[in-house]
Amino acid sequence: MQKPSRALLVLFLVCLLWRTIESRHTWQEAFKVLGISWNKDGTLNRSILIPMEDPSPYADSDPPPKALSQDIYLSANSKAYVRLYIPVDPPKNRKLPLIIYLHGGDFVLYSASTVIFHNFCNDIASDFPAVVVSVEYRLAPENRLPAAYDDALNAIFWVQNQALGVGGRDPWLEYADFSRVFLLGSSAGANIVYHAALRALDFDLQPLKIRGLLLNQAYFGGLKRTPSEIRLIDDQYVPLYVNDVLWSLALPKKANRDHEFCNPISGGTYLGRVFRLPKVYIKGDFGDPLVDRSILLAQFLASCGVPVYYRFNPGGFHGIELQNTTAAQQLYNDIKWFINDNYGLEMPQGITSLHASM
Repeated sequence: MQKPSRALLVLFLVCLLWRTIESRHTWQEAFKVLGISWNKDGTLNRSILIPMEDPSPYADSDPPPKALSQDIYLSANSKAYVRLYIPVDPPKNRKLPLIIYLHGGDFVLYSASTVIFHNFCNDIASDFPAVVVSVEYRLAPENRLPAAYDDALNAIFWVQNQALGVGGRDPWLEYADFSRVFLLGSSAGANIVYHAALRALDFDLQPLKIRGLLLNQAYFGGLKRTPSEIRLIDDQYVPLYVNDVLWSLALPKKANRDHEFCNPISGGTYLGRVFRLPKVYIKGDFGDPLVDRSILLAQFLASCGVPVYYRFNPGGFHGIELQNTTAAQQLYNDIKWFINDNYGLEMPQGITSLHASM
């Protein structure tokens, strides 16, 4: 028998080590990290609760709100709602871009009213300024994908009905420019934005015009590990074993991580629609284990002729803009440029367009 080569021996040892690394954690450990446990009825008990924030519909509240906000239920028979934001003193002489926002939380956690996402939308509504529609979507595993995509699409239809005046229009949406609609999402929210936008291509949304998608640290995956996932296997914010459990909770039963909901470049029903997408902004950080997924998506979209603008920062971590004011301001500046780039604003330093090699 021929002796195995040194390269094969090294490969065998690496694979053995990799299997050991992946098997050293359990579902119970992942559940403990996430602060979740099973209820007897198959639902989740979510014990780690970030504070929720009530809407602030009145400018004379104490303390004064940064932006005005209100919750609007989409159906009398449903818990589905959107949280609508406008500046405290919206301009009277021009319409504002309308941003539909999908929050993060790995499909399993959090809400549109979670304080970190509420504050994020307050900042966008007041500082840009813009009208923001933050979507409360159903969580997994009680409602596995594509439930969140359906909820996002229903929110888009609600905005369309507001534009058409079906059943009357909320006075706050009089400030919105329905011809300048953008879909913005972070983490799982960015995944939802991508899939909801592809689904929306099947419908006539007039008079809405979705001008672009903004994907911040998008939550995608796949069966084959990427270099960033291997390099950051025990990342503080997205450890790989926790990530695997989250996908097991979110995906349809019996689906693996190469399902199109998780791995958007693996094939599936959406690929024929991708070339019809509007321009896309993609932001990632090299300290985030998921960053390679965003790089692969940017390359894929560019190959399909989609206008892509991307920023990949050195260092950082998943969710950095929620903890670091400098990172948050950079993201705000990028979003503001992206939604206004037809108005002569210079591209921010660090953003690269579709035409440059990655």
